[in-house]
Amino acid sequence: MLVILGLILLLVALIVGVAGVLGNAGSAHTPADGFSMFGYHVTASTGTVFLYGIVVGAIAVLGLTMLLASARRTAQRGRSARRELKQSRRDTATLRQDRDTLLDQQATDREDAPADGDSPNHGAPPG
Repeated sequence: MLVILGLILLLVALIVGVAGVLGNAGSAHTPADGFSMFGYHVTASTGTVFLYGIVVGAIAVLGLTMLLASARRTAQRGRSARRELKQSRRDTATLRQDRDTLLDQQATDREDAPADGDSPNHGAPPG
């Protein structure tokens, strides 16, 4: 959402800035004659036009800041997800190794245990 809003602000500021420059270029448009944009004519001093430019520039900077902040947040989430995946794979490998060790130990215990017929107390009552 922040990416879209930042992109919209940046594009609006860019369009307004380009339209203001292209619509008022040439010797016929001096600051004393006024300023026109998108069909609206504003009589303003050079300082007022400069102030409008500052406002448009500030909006562009705000949009760019929002866009970059959102991209940074997305990159951080990606790094975090990769880090968690790496840790999960390490944990899985450790658990598999432990399982294999236990299976090997159980197999060894079964091989070492005497068979039912080979018991030394076979046929004798327990205890």
